[in-house]
Amino acid sequence: MRILVLGGTGWLGGAVARVALARGHEVTCLARGSSAVPAGVTWVHADRDADDALEPVIRDDWDAVIDVSRTPQHVRRAARDLAGRVGRAVFVSTASVYADQATPGAAEESATLPARDPGTITTAQDYGSAKVMCEQIYRAAFGSERTHVARLGLIGGPGDVSDRSGYWPWRFARAATSHAPVLVPEGGERLVSLIDVRDAAAWLLDRAAGTDDEPGTVDVTGVPHPLSQFLGLARAAAGHRGEVVGVEEGWLVQQGVQPWSGPRSLPLWLPDPAWAGMMTRSTARARALG
Repeated sequence: MRILVLGGTGWLGGAVARVALARGHEVTCLARGSSAVPAGVTWVHADRDADDALEPVIRDDWDAVIDVSRTPQHVRRAARDLAGRVGRAVFVSTASVYADQATPGAAEESATLPARDPGTITTAQDYGSAKVMCEQIYRAAFGSERTHVARLGLIGGPGDVSDRSGYWPWRFARAATSHAPVLVPEGGERLVSLIDVRDAAAWLLDRAAGTDDEPGTVDVTGVPHPLSQFLGLARAAAGHRGEVVGVEEGWLVQQGVQPWSGPRSLPLWLPDPAWAGMMTRSTARARALG
């Protein structure tokens, strides 16, 4: 196949390009930077802020385009310029599009945030609303029969600069040699889900190449598991044999420890019931598609 990746120098886009190359596809990445483009990929330098950014690639025909953008204006231009040149569009969206993040086990039919172009994205709601608009733009331009929308959950694996998948193995490894104790939050029965970036990339390419599956909207997340199981695996991988100290969540809050991500945070710890469904969405449809 001839695959156009809009991006391809970042984390997920780069993984898509590498997996596509390994499968024998011809891959072109259109992006601003070139430092992370995998060897064997054709790189087209372009800034998608420019109205004619896609001019170098619209002279050719493509079997599929994979777009990871979160900027409606970028997506609007891509849809305008590529709808007549591309067989199938795979748009990488996010589980953050859903209006309700509290209900465990929710599926793709759940209500989304209103579609909106916030211009500058500063909050999770801005991000979700912008992605909803991007989804709508692709469906309108390519039609439902040529558009796959993949709403990804939390991604982990090699290259994760957010540290959400890497922090706990690192923390246990840091204490392993001295058998020092490691503090963990209580509430280990809370469910967390991670999908490996390589698995996500492979699944996206399956959709790009698929001829037997019906295009549509799919939540692409990891299967939920208890946080305690994730921590146990991280500890085993690190070889930690010291004490594991569980502390009450309220005490952590009193100490100024933040949940999820950012300074003074414990990654994957998400005690707010309003977010209980974010990492527990149904995986049935994605698993049925491989």
